[in-house]
Amino acid sequence: MKGTPTLTRHQSAPRRLITFLIWLAIAWLPFAALGYWLIPDANTRTIVVMVILGVEFVTLVRLWGWSVHGYPRPLQHYGLSGSLSNRLQLLAGLLVGLLSLMALYGSVSLLGWVTWRSPSWSLLPIALQGLLVGVGVGVGEELVFRGWLLDELERDYRPAVALWSSSLIFAILHYLKPPAEILRTLPGFPGLVLLGLTLVWAKRSTATWRGLTRRGQLGLPIGLHAGLVWGSYVLHVGEWIDYGDRVPEWVTGIDQNPLAGLMGIGCLGVIATVMGWRSRH
Repeated sequence: MKGTPTLTRHQSAPRRLITFLIWLAIAWLPFAALGYWLIPDANTRTIVVMVILGVEFVTLVRLWGWSVHGYPRPLQHYGLSGSLSNRLQLLAGLLVGLLSLMALYGSVSLLGWVTWRSPSWSLLPIALQGLLVGVGVGVGEELVFRGWLLDELERDYRPAVALWSSSLIFAILHYLKPPAEILRTLPGFPGLVLLGLTLVWAKRSTATWRGLTRRGQLGLPIGLHAGLVWGSYVLHVGEWIDYGDRVPEWVTGIDQNPLAGLMGIGCLGVIATVMGWRSRH
């Protein structure tokens, strides 16, 4: 057993990823089965099971980084730290994501493609809920995709290959749904790929030299991701937006998802251009 981490370290990236996922499945599936047996309410069951999965992932990724790759502080190596710069970058990303979404819907509204209506909820509770959801999604997905996964790919492949591979995996895993749903929502796939690229560039734009390696922080991509989710949550759960039928769904966003529409992809393209430029300078 002592040689197992060393053997794993020298495996190819795909084999390391599979090994990690097998260990995660072994740790999580018994709890998932127990949850489905003991918790009758589907929503409560899903929340409990996913929280357990998140806790186990963080625990395993720390053990993995320490034992397989020898990182003294795995989460910090992946870009998740409590430093002042990382926290400020998170706030900056949150602001950029939220304001970008507001600008997008403001533009679509001026074109007459959506209309604003009185919200069905009071603003403060739904804004707080949206912030919690946004930060939760941002921290979880960024640690997985721009933290652990990107690090594993960058160990074996050129930066461009790691960039595109992690972004495609990110988009594909969001399309684990029935075939009919995949086909119906397929126009949203390029938006997810572009979001993945943007978030990698956001991380790389914060990179600094640490010893012989140059590593980025997750604060900016977490904030950017959280801001987009937060704004979308407030607008749609609060029912602030009324979509008309003046233009097709693929223009404004399939299922009211801005990234699944031409306008949203255009808005994200502007952010991607800025982040891509910053990552190279």
